Amino acid sequence: MMNRRKKLDRSLGAVAALLAVTVPSFIFGVQKNGEKVVLPVSQRAQRIPIKPTIPKEDRNQGDRVFLERADKLYMDERVSADYQVVTGNVLFRKGGMYMYCDSALFFEDAGSMQAYGNVRMEQGDTLFVYADQLDYNGNDELAIFYGAGSEPVRLINRDVVLTTYIFNYDMAANLGYYDTQGTISDVENELTSGYGEYSPDTKDAEFRYNVLLQDKKKEDFRITTEVLRYNTETHIANLVSPTVIVTDSATVYTDNGWYDTENELSELYDRSLIVTNRGSTLTGDTIFYDHTKGYGESWGNMILTDSVKSVALDGDYGFYNQVNDSAYATGHARVLEYSKADTLYMHGDTVRAYALYPDSLHPDTTHIITVYPKVRFWRVDVQGLCDSLAMLERDSTLYMHRHPILWNDKRQVFGGVIMAHFNDSTVDWAKLPEFGFVAEHVDGEFYNQISGKEMIARFDSLGHMRQLDVSGNVEIISLPQENDSTYNKIVNTESSFLTAWFDGKQIEKMIMWPEVTGTVTPLYLARKSIYYLSNFHWYEALRPKNKDDIFVIPPEMDALLNEPDPSLRRRKVN
Repeated sequence: MMNRRKKLDRSLGAVAALLAVTVPSFIFGVQKNGEKVVLPVSQRAQRIPIKPTIPKEDRNQGDRVFLERADKLYMDERVSADYQVVTGNVLFRKGGMYMYCDSALFFEDAGSMQAYGNVRMEQGDTLFVYADQLDYNGNDELAIFYGAGSEPVRLINRDVVLTTYIFNYDMAANLGYYDTQGTISDVENELTSGYGEYSPDTKDAEFRYNVLLQDKKKEDFRITTEVLRYNTETHIANLVSPTVIVTDSATVYTDNGWYDTENELSELYDRSLIVTNRGSTLTGDTIFYDHTKGYGESWGNMILTDSVKSVALDGDYGFYNQVNDSAYATGHARVLEYSKADTLYMHGDTVRAYALYPDSLHPDTTHIITVYPKVRFWRVDVQGLCDSLAMLERDSTLYMHRHPILWNDKRQVFGGVIMAHFNDSTVDWAKLPEFGFVAEHVDGEFYNQISGKEMIARFDSLGHMRQLDVSGNVEIISLPQENDSTYNKIVNTESSFLTAWFDGKQIEKMIMWPEVTGTVTPLYLARKSIYYLSNFHWYEALRPKNKDDIFVIPPEMDALLNEPDPSLRRRKVN
């Protein structure tokens, strides 16, 4: 600020000298050896203008400023021999740079000048600067341009226009900058900031303090930040400080990355966040996002959330397409369903989510989530595994394939396929259409067991099983509890159909038909061969223990998934 004030004082002195040329009665002051000198009117009146003579020498020296043209030149050595006053069609030259003005003070020995009125600087046919005043210092090759009133300084470099009221131009580095609020505009964007610099050679610009980039064609696009680097040729913005990007498809929050404003592409680093206009969010260590096509890829701790469906998807790598509402994740991939108080955590090597659009049979769009292979999931009240899983929004049904197993408290269910129907995120019925086996641990090596070709279980609003229907080849092993809470007999029963009603965790009533056969054996007489049904297996070692254990695949699970369908197996009892 002090340097700028000194330059302004010097400029005011020079203005006074110029005015004295045209208005002899004006009392003026000029600088001589750093001190202000006021001349008597008699001395000023003795000034005689002369027509400048241009020396015949090489004028294309880039380190010197030459006076090329002027209508009049004034010089009074009694005041100062340091400068000349030139007026009328003034033209200076510095190498390939030309500077025009109405009048100027020319410090020939120092190669400096102060120019006034219709100041214009030109370099070839690509760079133009327009201003009201110019202060050029030959020692450091710094030109300072000043605007006036409603006419700011304008720098034009092909399609780029820079406007501000005080513009500094370093001719040695060919770099211009401002620190008094300014704007740079190209064919795509307009950028405003408190500080800005621009290089005509590289087309690079840097902006600081209250930076705003706006698209000229899209009113709903803007970038706000405190530091921004931008290239006016590539139209790529480099993001190096906390930044918010608003587009018609999403809002981006990042500290590091770049944005191609022409093609609407972005690459973001350091845990950036994208919030789509549908309410979904995408987070990752590195994100590539195409804002026109509405899709993004994320590497490193990717998290995709859908607040409407209360579902999140994460993994080492992920892909999201906003247009067709599809997603993909792999590498420690996980699905989180948090519509209930307790979150469901599910893992598989690959997770896909996509939409099925209306057709002649299905008039409405529906969504599908598939998880495969080696699926494991955990929630406080239910755990499970299978080789592949699919969730259909259309019928609100979950399908578990290849060795599906479910656990709830001390109860285990497995079969060929498990189907579970949801009502407001709560299971209201489950079906095992090919083969089903239910086992409940009683004590030690004793288990209640039910097996059949088809099973349908119905649940209450709290998730408790209220009714169980079993059809085809029904087999039961049960240990009835005595009045004193002990067990002293084992019951083996077979029939074609079974219906059981439950009260909490206990069987309230059970009927079997049309024919029932079975035996009742005291425990002390029972052989181990009648403890278990032929397809019995207790998979407790495979059961996920917590939300992190879903990523641990026990060797027993790998072995199970390589076995044939459970309905074809027969347990060998020693």
